[in-house]
Amino acid sequence: MFWHNFKYSLNTLFKNKTLIFWTFAFPLILGTFFDMAFSDIAKNEKLEVFDIAVVEKDENEENKIYTTSIDELSIEGDENQLFNTHYTSLEDAKNLLEKGEITGYVVLDDTPKVVVKSSGIEETILKSVIEEIATSSETIKIFIEENVKNADFPIRDYETFIEKLVEEAKDLLIDTESPIEDISRQNLDYTMIEFYTLIAMSCLYSGILALYSIDNVLANMSNKGKRVAVSPTRKGILVLSSTLASYVVQVIGLSLLFAYSIFILDVDFGNNLAGIILLSLVGSFAGLSIGLAVATVVKSNENMKTGIIISLTMLGCFLSGMMGISMKYIIDKNVPLINRINPANMITDG
Repeated sequence: MFWHNFKYSLNTLFKNKTLIFWTFAFPLILGTFFDMAFSDIAKNEKLEVFDIAVVEKDENEENKIYTTSIDELSIEGDENQLFNTHYTSLEDAKNLLEKGEITGYVVLDDTPKVVVKSSGIEETILKSVIEEIATSSETIKIFIEENVKNADFPIRDYETFIEKLVEEAKDLLIDTESPIEDISRQNLDYTMIEFYTLIAMSCLYSGILALYSIDNVLANMSNKGKRVAVSPTRKGILVLSSTLASYVVQVIGLSLLFAYSIFILDVDFGNNLAGIILLSLVGSFAGLSIGLAVATVVKSNENMKTGIIISLTMLGCFLSGMMGISMKYIIDKNVPLINRINPANMITDG
């Protein structure tokens, strides 16, 4: 009887055009709109190499650290290149900035300073780089002072000693055996939040499938349910087989969504795709559980129950960022408890 009801429920679900639309077609349509809306955002916001100028007023070891670091970030063709650097006089740097040919210029004096014309991403990056170099320079200075203090004098070749210390200090700033390992996924495009919420929404929509299947075996919801109620078949077997049929249909819908997103929309889910798929399969159980709970607890008609499931799903999607990418972080910051119990959050953190 289990497999008979399973096949019957499966056939019934596939013949329901409304359910098939919400399970199969709607996520694909919404994914297409997401791709049309967000596909160019990451490309437009990609950081480009920009021009800066360096004015070196005093030639000393401290300024040498700045110029060396800036040169390292200005190697043409290098993957870490940030700047196209021009070494100029102060007057030329001012003229270049005024004409808009450079983002800003760095004056290497007793206290290095950054001069920009406006505020923006490139200006912020330039300022951050110089501040980082200043921090590293201070570290080197302290290192040298400690070594000079502890050195055995007299030192015949003081300059050679200082140069050696500078080189050793620079080596300290390059930790080739750092215990920190980057295990984050390769794709960190923040617009991917929309596609994760789309998967979460699809998972939670399985509740509608479960609702329809369970309503078919409830005496107060359908004529079939009345016949089932007086049949000798165990109700647990009917519920289990109907739920399994709903899950199979949901998995087929998820498979179509993943295939469409990856092969048609060219969505990059990063280097942990298997984990995301596994989490989606578990998430589908969560959606089925919501459908089962609403179907059995709520004593109302099918439209009311469907409205409750859709409302819960949309609330979860809203809190996870579907209607606004930053919403997830706003909720996490201001109402962390809601974020922890948000069902759609299981996908957006994937």
